Amino acid sequence: MALKTIRNDRRRLADAVYRQLLDAIISREIGPNDQLVQQKLAEEMQISRTPVREALFRLEQEGVLRSSPRGGFILYQMKEPEIRELYQARAAIEGQAARILAARQDRKILEELRKTILREENLREKTVRAYFEANRNIHSKFVELTGNRFLSEMFNMIWGKAMAFHLFSAIAEEDLEKSLTDHMTLVDVIATGDRTAALETYTAHIQDGFDLQIKSLD
Repeated sequence: MALKTIRNDRRRLADAVYRQLLDAIISREIGPNDQLVQQKLAEEMQISRTPVREALFRLEQEGVLRSSPRGGFILYQMKEPEIRELYQARAAIEGQAARILAARQDRKILEELRKTILREENLREKTVRAYFEANRNIHSKFVELTGNRFLSEMFNMIWGKAMAFHLFSAIAEEDLEKSLTDHMTLVDVIATGDRTAALETYTAHIQDGFDLQIKSLD
């Protein structure tokens, strides 16, 4: 694992450490067997231990790291029951968003959804981060266009945390492209105005994502 030196003129050292550690986790430079020790990381980055400690605690709070019995931190490995609960929460939030949009039948909203999907699925580079961000932006648009701030807050709570990156990065490269499929079908079902069909189709789409995630664990 090769981490870059962080200069003291950075405004927020803890944020810089957080981003660098997260990038290393997503790129798999930091793996399940790596021990993240505060003192060692601070020495490698040539900074004080305080911003390193803050970054490590933030990643622990977001469910990416856990304390190690041997000291320091290691990657937290989510088990299938926890992942199932996460995807169930997504289905509840995003499925309800689809139901609201189906009932609304606003042509401008449907057009904006289609434009967003076409733009986001046109990836310039096919990296894990690019696939993740494209998926997040597409799904976020469905929720955002409901105008329901509580749904948006719950969506961001799930998708905005680093754990979401960490989980997504485990999906095999050959399956990443599958993660960007069927979004236009969701808009077509919403456009019918059938709220039940919109809910069921969106829920099935999230189930497909869950299946990919479980496959990655195997």
